[in-house]
Amino acid sequence: MADAERMTSRQRAILSTIIENYIETGEPVGSGTIARLQIGDGGGMSSATIRNEMAALAEAGLLEQPHTSAGRIPTAQAFRIYVEQLIGGVNPRIDAARLSARSRMQIDSSFAGLAGTHAVLERTSHILATLSSGVGVAIAAVADSDLLEHVHFSRLAPSRVLAVVVTRTGLVRDRVLALDRDLTAGELETAGNFVNENFRGWSVEHVRVELARLVEQERSEYQRMLDAVQQLWAKALPASEILTETVFVEGVANLIGSQADSEHLREMLAALEAKQRLVELLNAYIDARQESVRVIFDLEQQAPEMAGLVLIAAPARVGGETRGTLGVLGPKRMHYENTLNAVSYISQVFDRMLHAAE
Repeated sequence: MADAERMTSRQRAILSTIIENYIETGEPVGSGTIARLQIGDGGGMSSATIRNEMAALAEAGLLEQPHTSAGRIPTAQAFRIYVEQLIGGVNPRIDAARLSARSRMQIDSSFAGLAGTHAVLERTSHILATLSSGVGVAIAAVADSDLLEHVHFSRLAPSRVLAVVVTRTGLVRDRVLALDRDLTAGELETAGNFVNENFRGWSVEHVRVELARLVEQERSEYQRMLDAVQQLWAKALPASEILTETVFVEGVANLIGSQADSEHLREMLAALEAKQRLVELLNAYIDARQESVRVIFDLEQQAPEMAGLVLIAAPARVGGETRGTLGVLGPKRMHYENTLNAVSYISQVFDRMLHAAE
């Protein structure tokens, strides 16, 4: 039995039972426990038969025996197989419609009265942390196609400016800019007024293109003001940023009890605080074109400090346009079915709420 395809139906049933029992209790699972649950083909099996099957699963690298315990716990590969069965097995269990009525009601009531992508995604991170055993994560992406509502520039110190950009979808992006030359408060006010009066309702990218065209075209006292506007806009929304992300994280405390290695936990928490790492992590694994929720086990390949965690995530769309990403970071021992269905359901609620509002 080198891979999942060579497992017998009985072995699959035993493995699923072990995983689900381990998720519930956190304790190694013995053959006696499985025998009492009466799984298998048509009825119960003897403990001896179950022990033989468990030995075969262990030999295949799907079970391991911690310390001197008589029970076994699932390996990372076992969890992968289990999730594959949940999503695409003979009887798939991942469907937003399968989420419990209680959870659906909790989600719906949490989003009641909210408006705008920013507010909905902020609440999303909270509700996902509440429903799961992990960290709720939501990233709001301001696409170049998003439309400008308002921009404001404030002088903080010589050559340092606070830029606040508000879009039509309700997203707010603020950034401290280090300028090549100092600008007075009056120059910043003029620059902000120029952008707001001339470019309200324009896409971020179109503002960038038009400013570049005007700077190239003008050769007058108007040039100095345009140069200032272009410098401010280029630094507030750099062309290298295809998406400008706002990151919401809730439930970090949920991880404290799941990691015994204090140094590893410290690195992990530091990474969660440095929210740009989450942006990089989700961008590395979540394709905006994907249609459904995805589960990623090998996070340490992209971020070593995330070893031991699993990411369950999906794009957040409105009418087919990606507005961000939502998901859960949690330990391998998590309630996969509930979490997958919650992420899937919230992605549908996100689309329904904001599509109706627009």
